[in-house]
Amino acid sequence: MRLADIVVAPIALDLLLAGAALLVFIVDLIIVPKPGKDSRPTKALGYLTSASLVGIFVASFFMEDMIRGEAFSGAYLGTAWTLYFKRLFLVAGVLASLGSIDYVAKHQPHRQGEYYLLLLCSLLGMTLLPGARDVLLLIVCFELMGIPLYILATYAKNDDETGRDRNAPEAGLKLYLIGAASTAITLFGLSWVVGLAGSTDIEVIAQVPASPVFIVGVVMIFAGMGFKIGAVPFHMWVPDTYQGAPTPFVAFLSVAPKAAGFAALITLFHAGFASHAERWLPIILVITTVTLVAGNLMALPQSNIKRLLAYSGVAQIGYMLMAFSTMSAYGTGMLLFYLAAYIVTNTGAFLVIQGVATSTAGDDDIEDLAGLYKRSPALALAMLLFLLSLAGIPFVAGFWGKVYIFMAVWNAGLGWMVLLGALFAVVGLFYYLGVVKAMYMTEPRDEKPVRVGPALGLSIGLCLAGVVGMGVYPSIFVDAAQEAALVFYEGPQAEETGDDAEPAEPRDIQIRVEVDPPGED
Repeated sequence: MRLADIVVAPIALDLLLAGAALLVFIVDLIIVPKPGKDSRPTKALGYLTSASLVGIFVASFFMEDMIRGEAFSGAYLGTAWTLYFKRLFLVAGVLASLGSIDYVAKHQPHRQGEYYLLLLCSLLGMTLLPGARDVLLLIVCFELMGIPLYILATYAKNDDETGRDRNAPEAGLKLYLIGAASTAITLFGLSWVVGLAGSTDIEVIAQVPASPVFIVGVVMIFAGMGFKIGAVPFHMWVPDTYQGAPTPFVAFLSVAPKAAGFAALITLFHAGFASHAERWLPIILVITTVTLVAGNLMALPQSNIKRLLAYSGVAQIGYMLMAFSTMSAYGTGMLLFYLAAYIVTNTGAFLVIQGVATSTAGDDDIEDLAGLYKRSPALALAMLLFLLSLAGIPFVAGFWGKVYIFMAVWNAGLGWMVLLGALFAVVGLFYYLGVVKAMYMTEPRDEKPVRVGPALGLSIGLCLAGVVGMGVYPSIFVDAAQEAALVFYEGPQAEETGDDAEPAEPRDIQIRVEVDPPGED
């Protein structure tokens, strides 16, 4: 075996992504018009970015065997687990880049290169993160993912004469400050854990005996990660950032970093800290409950659609944490399926908002969607399906996501949490149907038809296809998610027998923890 195969092969897709970023940088220097030049803005960089990501996604199906193995002296491990997440991130990147083409070309024609380059750099951090088996690599991936996001959130729209995006600098600053604080808390907790283990290897950390110092470090790590995913009470940045940042970027921010955060959480807590779960899992169950309740209740009074979806996203994190709390391969597999459904659903909803904003002089209020079925029947139908998916209505992607998570949680002995989740799924219907009412039962304030560009329309169409496809035929996606989870828990050898396994059967790999509901003796 050649040395190049040993070192490069497992991260081949990541290298292709880095090459795409370099290509965008070079093309930006050559063809994009600079300020002061009398030339027509081009959308080439956006299409180049999207095409590159599509190419890498397609290549992943031909490189499955190649990218399995270790890199960075064992600090990185390529498996079906890492491949599943890479594909999730690539899909999110394609949808975000397509959805941004018209927006960026209109508002910042001379700064398109920075936008797409930062997007690709953030994606690179995300694609490397699930394979990290060393906490140092994990932190480096988080920073590579996070720093470009801070800049993109402040993306100034100097050509926007309406001033609608004047809150972008504030949104970016809040994201930066919270991100810096979360990283500091995570590093502080890791310093305690690594100090006790004497190693940064997650497998070595898993063998550390329980002690008060170790548990305190674990709790601090979860607190830092909680900021990343937007769990309560670490969610303060979410609504303000979503409202102030550019909408196409928010479509990406609302899904991809959360998926990366859960990849890190599962890697650390299910692999590194699982032997002490009886000590830290009750704390996470409390956070899960509070996140589910608070997210739904805070979404009810919102009049701004982006803030509503922000709090809705907090509630969705509660459902994901329910699956995370099962500590089982089946529960984790259903979490992975839920992440896939959430990516296409939430991205699509934000892109519809962007489409409406192109023809509406408003502040992204729910009232701006009034009578959308008259102004654009296609966008109204798409938004309806996205909202139904978020609410968990049959038979779209979000419905199966919630059903499978409830099954996993029930099998883990947490029946009270299933009842709580079902109750607040009903609560969620109220604010989702409020948006539907505005679109279909309210007269429009502006009769002007809503027209979207071809790139944005294609991105919304892809999201819609994903929502409907995963709702009508979920088994192919569930099987892929369950295979990835089994490989994570049982090791790469599970890939050899994965085709003969029954992925839909619940299977506990680590432990099962039963916790009584609050107030019950």
